[in-house]
Amino acid sequence: MAERLTTGIQVAASSGPEQAIPRAPTSVTAFIGRTLRGPVSRAVRIGSFADFQAIFGGLWQPSTLSYAVEQFFDNGGKQALIVRVVNGARPPTLELPAGRQRLKLEALAFGTREYLRASVDYDGIGDNEEDAFNLVLQRVRAPGSEHVEDQEIFRRLSINPENPRYVPQAVLDSTLARMEGPVPTVRPDRTLRHDGRGTVGYVQSLPDGDDGAPITDYDVIGSARRATGLFALGEVETFNFLCIPPLARETDVGASTLLVAGRLCRDRRAMLIVDPPATWKTAMEAVEGLREWPFRSENALMYFPRLLSYDRLRGRFEQFAPCGAVAGMLARADESWPVWSAIQGEEPILRPGYRPELTVAEPMRLRLMQLGINVLQAVRSVSRVAPSARTLAGPSSGASDWKYLAARRLALFIVDSIERGTRWVVFETNGPALWLRVFEQIDTFLAELDRDGAFVGRSPEDAYLVVCDQRINAENDGTLNILFGFAAARAGEFHSYLISHQAAGSRVRQVTINRLESAGQALVEEMEELP
Repeated sequence: MAERLTTGIQVAASSGPEQAIPRAPTSVTAFIGRTLRGPVSRAVRIGSFADFQAIFGGLWQPSTLSYAVEQFFDNGGKQALIVRVVNGARPPTLELPAGRQRLKLEALAFGTREYLRASVDYDGIGDNEEDAFNLVLQRVRAPGSEHVEDQEIFRRLSINPENPRYVPQAVLDSTLARMEGPVPTVRPDRTLRHDGRGTVGYVQSLPDGDDGAPITDYDVIGSARRATGLFALGEVETFNFLCIPPLARETDVGASTLLVAGRLCRDRRAMLIVDPPATWKTAMEAVEGLREWPFRSENALMYFPRLLSYDRLRGRFEQFAPCGAVAGMLARADESWPVWSAIQGEEPILRPGYRPELTVAEPMRLRLMQLGINVLQAVRSVSRVAPSARTLAGPSSGASDWKYLAARRLALFIVDSIERGTRWVVFETNGPALWLRVFEQIDTFLAELDRDGAFVGRSPEDAYLVVCDQRINAENDGTLNILFGFAAARAGEFHSYLISHQAAGSRVRQVTINRLESAGQALVEEMEELP
């Protein structure tokens, strides 16, 4: 295994039968796009823009994502996931002399800003071990710099294919580079300083990296088989918002990307933040443009217009797509009030230094919101009651409540919390005792939300329901079913979900049930799965 410069132990807590269901996060935001540097098609978690600068290189004019991430943290965001995609980029290579041959390494990160260096020594290697060597691999801030950003140490590597430490296999543990080309027949030479003092030095990577061309919708969508682009988020436990900034400053994200991203958000219980097209210059153009808008989803939202912010690279105010700032604004709001009571708190607004590209009058603002387009605000609304934010759910939406952002986010939050918080059941014997424990755990969770004002209804019976018994389960069966519902807008009218836990994974389905017959013995037959 490679020895890391920074080591540590990560401890993760999970819910069990005797624990309360933890409330799932609500504002983790995933960004996908082009960056200056960093790993490709791998979701990297960051907690500040300084983290983004260290890993992905900071602001870069061709990278609309870099500005979106800066605006996310400026407006109150706390946790982000970054997926870098490229179009035709190439990684730099590094060649270590091995007699008259070369041992070639290729960086895992693409682009002209990836700087590696390597050193070979024979410390601790016996005179009779002519195939063995030690390798130190580092990423540095710049060529010739002593600022080491990452380091890996591989001890007792071998050029012998029968050795367990055979070079091509051993460096598979590296997050910096891989072997490229044939393994030399002699081990790499000890790396000496060029000043002749005889101490260990470094070989620098070659300037053969390439940043590639501007990305396309094809690059963002990626491949499910190779887990690239959007599909790189498949390995992520959870995210709540997805931002895909414009492909370039003057190139909007295409409808094909929005459709794939919308399905991904539906499957992962997240919300896609869609930027308004650059051609919508006025509120009336937005109203007219929405008539032919090709994408609708109850798991998507849009804020209009675009925003103005100071571009530190160009030294002037520029127009930007607002998805990053919107995600940060909503994340900041989540710290003040829960997702279901957004309209009861202060209206989310942009932070100082950011302002909408144009001012939308109140009557037009209400008209846009009725159509599903929210309006960015830099100051509090003059209205005594702020209008409730909307989703991009169209007329064909399965539930009219899902046109409201707070209601939709409440549903995603509850389902995510219960599904994750009850996974422990796959390790238990399926039977009445387990059903009772699951019922009590979920009932307690929903009762706490009811006390916090998440549901409508004067009594718990009108606010939520939980079923986990013989009506939907069979003893010693390999699947445990959990049915629950809650009233998001009208007392007694439940949005219901069926979670099925198996050892191979979990499945969540939205269903309808006949509440009047729910006390009977055939509840499964009364349920109808919604699309």
